[in-house]
Amino acid sequence: MKTHDTTDGDEREQLIDWIADTQRLLGRVFARDRSLPLLATTLTMQQLKVIVALSFHESASGQELARELGIGLGTLTGIVDRLVAHGLLTRREDPADRRVRRLTLTTEGRTLTDDMLDAGASNWRQLLTRLDTDTLRDMSRVMRRISEVITEELGSSDDSGDRVNPHDTCGRPLPH
Repeated sequence: MKTHDTTDGDEREQLIDWIADTQRLLGRVFARDRSLPLLATTLTMQQLKVIVALSFHESASGQELARELGIGLGTLTGIVDRLVAHGLLTRREDPADRRVRRLTLTTEGRTLTDDMLDAGASNWRQLLTRLDTDTLRDMSRVMRRISEVITEELGSSDDSGDRVNPHDTCGRPLPH
């Protein structure tokens, strides 16, 4: 006979599996939209990784970026050359050390990464408009709790040391 804890544990695992499966389903549904910037781009996966990594920084040196991505500096140099040619990032001399070149996204590069990171938002909003207010309140409560767990896990900063505020909703206060 199962104890209460085992039954509770089984139910938790089933709920976690169901939620993860539903999240994958949402990803598949949203991925059908071929207008999404990620699907419309001709950039390689390595190039995408570089511009997304740079989007979380004002600028980075080649060594910092190579270390963050776990690739060699020589490999990064070739990727950066192609991204500079595409007009997505620039190289500049570091004012503190002229031997170091800082990599920065151009306006076009920043727009592309912002568009990619925000791509599912309109589809998500459209889906949410079909839910009743009580369900939205329940979701808000759950999302707040998830934000709290994220804060606990990240210790209020990400791996780069940049401050992370999971409660930041593009400057809008969270509803109560």
